[in-house]
Amino acid sequence: MGEKIDMEEDRRNESGSKTYVIILTIFATIGGLLFGYDTGIISGSMLLIRDDFSLSEIWQSAIVSSTIGAAAVFALLAGVLVDKIGRKKVIMLASFVFTIGAIIMAVSPVDKKEVLLIGRLVVGAGIGFASMSVPVYVAEAAPSHIRGSLVTVNQLFITIGILLSSIIAGAFSQDKENGWRYMLGIAGVPSVIQFFGFLFLPESPRWLVGQGRLEEARKNLKKIRNLDNVDVEMAEIEKSVEETREQNKYNMFQCFVLMVKTQPVRRALILGCLLQFFQQLCGINTVIYYSGSILRVSGFPSSLAIWLSCIPFSVNFLCTFIGVYAVEKAGRRVLTLLSFVGIIIALVVLGTGFYLAEHNSPRISHHLDNYSHCHLKYDHCTGCIKDDKCGFCWEEGKELSTGWCLHVNTKHPERYAEPENNTITQYNETLCNKTNYDTQQFDWANDFCPTDYSWMSVLGLALFVIAFAPGLGPNPWTINSEIYPLWARGTGTSLATCVNWIGNLIVSFTFLILLKNITTYGTFYLFCGISFLGMSILFFILPETKNKTLEEVEELFMSKEYKAKRDQEQKKKYAIDNNGYSEENSKM
Repeated sequence: MGEKIDMEEDRRNESGSKTYVIILTIFATIGGLLFGYDTGIISGSMLLIRDDFSLSEIWQSAIVSSTIGAAAVFALLAGVLVDKIGRKKVIMLASFVFTIGAIIMAVSPVDKKEVLLIGRLVVGAGIGFASMSVPVYVAEAAPSHIRGSLVTVNQLFITIGILLSSIIAGAFSQDKENGWRYMLGIAGVPSVIQFFGFLFLPESPRWLVGQGRLEEARKNLKKIRNLDNVDVEMAEIEKSVEETREQNKYNMFQCFVLMVKTQPVRRALILGCLLQFFQQLCGINTVIYYSGSILRVSGFPSSLAIWLSCIPFSVNFLCTFIGVYAVEKAGRRVLTLLSFVGIIIALVVLGTGFYLAEHNSPRISHHLDNYSHCHLKYDHCTGCIKDDKCGFCWEEGKELSTGWCLHVNTKHPERYAEPENNTITQYNETLCNKTNYDTQQFDWANDFCPTDYSWMSVLGLALFVIAFAPGLGPNPWTINSEIYPLWARGTGTSLATCVNWIGNLIVSFTFLILLKNITTYGTFYLFCGISFLGMSILFFILPETKNKTLEEVEELFMSKEYKAKRDQEQKKKYAIDNNGYSEENSKM
């Protein structure tokens, strides 16, 4: 009877511990939600911002990538801060900074695009702090048997943020004047919730032990585990911290040098950075940041493109649940490699769709001899819409084989057709002017071509996120949170996170330039080649880390020589300790 009562009590304690850790994880991973929301909302809001602020391609790229550049810098700074002031305080700092950035963006005057840029930079700082500190905090608080799943929850919240952003973008897409303000400003709400929620959550016990605050660490560990006796786990943490106490005295640069000199940690750092680099260079954030633009280019009007972005974002959200379940079943390695295979297939579909669309572009009718230079200059729609002063007009309901390339009113947000230099012709009142550019009679496009292959872009985007969400999305963060020893965890995670943001910056800033110079399909074929390279490299260097303690994972990266040397040193130390003990006993 007594055994049954004890077993029942253990089950209740385990259940209570798991519930508390899940609540802790949810509040921590609001940082992931903010990251995802900002990542996704720029896709829908940019279609409105670029017209309101009259942004060039360079300014569009700057508005998108400035957040990423700031995140890369502040992720490095976060690596220092999480070790100096603690994981909890850095997460709270992230939510505070993000809230300020959201307010700045929401109130930006349309004649001051620099203010919007500053807001994006401030938000980037908040994202940088959160992206580095949240996975470390969750990994250190979670029990080893559910650590992978809980760290993956951060990626789940990123996808929730992205999905939420697409719904909000669609809801405000018809408000041409202030819609983007609501889209960007709403991001401040969850960051405020996270800030106040963390006032009541504990600091990481591992960090507290590292600071010598043992009683506070024990108290927090009891609270997280819902147990009165945590002596075994405390002993393991204290032993781990004691082994690395000397190395904890190093600053970030010294720590980096020591990581490079220490064989297993060097190997772990290379793997962690490569995972984050290829996560970005596969092109995922072109799908997120520019999904609206991709769908627009593939043949959908702006408002429909914003709503259609919900499809890949919804798939991304749902498929992340597969990752949460499978990360502890199939393992990190299998999920990551299978993810690459699916991404490569999706990129081939996207590239092929845009290739077929461009090589089957509607022809330009040349019977409007007095209308503008646009219809004389181009033979196909593809060339027409690449000219900022031209747009494509076609008759609704008729075959898409031909249409007219017309001069646009560049000063109006809708950019409808307008005669060049006020030339008067018989077609002024009939072809895609301000009264009929979007009616049952005519359809008008100034930045895309109508095509029968639009479905391939939606399919390709959906396939991409189906493959990305369960594997390459969460696993670089999960693996990076568990492959470094305690003394290198902050620096290693920070460096890998910085590499992630640098890759993100490269892709997001160059995407529009690549579209213009090597075509849309060429860009996606390029991402396909990079993904194949990443899969090939990781196939040979990525080990399986599931169901292993953080200390056991370190051994996976040890070479035979390093392990033999370590074992020899431990035997010598054991012999010395035993000899000292024997001498002491003999004196007694």
